[in-house]
Amino acid sequence: MRVVIFSGTTEGRALSEETVRLGLETVVCVATEYGRIVQEEHPGAQTLTGRLDVPAMERVLEGAALCVDATHPYAREASRNIVAAAKKASVPYKRLVRPKSPLPDECQVVENAKEAARILEKTTGNILLTTGVKELGAFSRVNPNRLFPRVLPSVESLRLCKENGIPQSHIIAMQGPFSRGLNRALMEQFMIHWLVTKDGGAAGGFPEKIGAAQDLQVPVLVIRRPEEVGETWDEIVNDCKELMACR
Repeated sequence: MRVVIFSGTTEGRALSEETVRLGLETVVCVATEYGRIVQEEHPGAQTLTGRLDVPAMERVLEGAALCVDATHPYAREASRNIVAAAKKASVPYKRLVRPKSPLPDECQVVENAKEAARILEKTTGNILLTTGVKELGAFSRVNPNRLFPRVLPSVESLRLCKENGIPQSHIIAMQGPFSRGLNRALMEQFMIHWLVTKDGGAAGGFPEKIGAAQDLQVPVLVIRRPEEVGETWDEIVNDCKELMACR
């Protein structure tokens, strides 16, 4: 009995370890090299790396007993494609929802990166961007000499930073997780006056970023997480246990 997990997140990796432990044939699909690194190879699970369109997803799902979407909370297009592929393949779909983080009063919630940029262009001071390299284009209206994007240490990330005019000395190419202390040290090193982030939950290091900003009284703009309906970790693990009971 086979389970297909679309992942790239720490909880997706943990879920794949659990499904293997339960004795389920497990296939994990990750879109990027970073997703592959997060997933890590382990006995019993097959990892497929690369971006898949709906027909390719459908082929992977053929004959599976369950499809679990454990992609990032902000990966809306990926989730839409997974839903469509699962429907075409007639495979039950479950969305693993990452718990949201409580937002301190100091945080200002914005709808998207463009709204954050509109606010920031009227301010002064250096800005730490922890929203992902794909959002850089939204900040084109802000002086690039103010921007300090923290991105994955990949060729693609560096290329996109260069294309968006980010000074080389401003690129913070690092792979997490990041402690509160490390976040604080980076903010101090680059004299950060603003933090822009997404609510990636505890798994995404959100509390550590917010804590560091609070320590230094750095105002925070949080890009609102898309609303979604799904199941908790425990509920999906129970679904997998029920699959085993039906064998």
